[in-house]
Amino acid sequence: MKKIVVYIGIVVFALGIMHKSADAQIVNGAYKQNDIYEKKPMPLVPVREADVFWQKTLWRVIDLREKMNIPLYYPTIPIADRSNLISLLLKGIESGQITPYDAQADDDFKIPMSFAQVKARFGAEARTEEKIDFDTGERTQVQVQGEIRPTEIKQYMLKEQWYFDKQTSTLNVRILGICPIREYMREGDTSGQPQRQKVFWIYYPEARPLLATNVVQNPYNEARQQSFDDLFIKRMFNSYIVQESNIYNNREISSYLVGKDAMLESKRIEDEIFNYEQDLWEY
Repeated sequence: MKKIVVYIGIVVFALGIMHKSADAQIVNGAYKQNDIYEKKPMPLVPVREADVFWQKTLWRVIDLREKMNIPLYYPTIPIADRSNLISLLLKGIESGQITPYDAQADDDFKIPMSFAQVKARFGAEARTEEKIDFDTGERTQVQVQGEIRPTEIKQYMLKEQWYFDKQTSTLNVRILGICPIREYMREGDTSGQPQRQKVFWIYYPEARPLLATNVVQNPYNEARQQSFDDLFIKRMFNSYIVQESNIYNNREISSYLVGKDAMLESKRIEDEIFNYEQDLWEY
């Protein structure tokens, strides 16, 4: 009889623990979603130099004010585990997970920057201001820490390489780097014309593990979320070409064309790459 009582007690105790553990697992939704932090970057097919017989380097701009690119701009304020692209990059830089490179020097990822230098590019470096005590009239110098304003990032520049792989007979593209472009107004400037500044370059292959473990908001269907890395690899953004590799010191389109002519030149370069692959075949 004692054995039966002990057995029942053990069963009741085990059921109580199971009930408590079930209550502790809170699912904020209709179902439990997979942990995005365990996701790995999509593997890319290795490329041999001997298989590439044509390539071209391009620089293109993603404007976040275009409707298709809005998921890269919002949310401007972190919501739950979601943040916009620039906040994610800054978080990775501050933690040392990714390295920023000086965008004012070149775009070859040669000169690394510190997080303090990145903050200075945003105008968020610490500065000295004079504080007046209105009771005593005493003037003192105090250190004021500036603030990074992620909403000033209105564009991104991508550096990418297009190449034709004869082994697979396909035209492919690899993103090499990404550069946030800041738009801001200078203090005391009454012209109303915003200033544009390249803040830093990020070597994209290094940033892929971070981008792959953070979800970008899908404005049409929350059940079909994807990572920032998926968005770039699948080319789910709208952009326009501003520069191509050429014999004229890789000059930008804006250096020799403006307005509508510059837009037509950008479209011509885009079509040239598309037609290159099409012209290799006969139908």
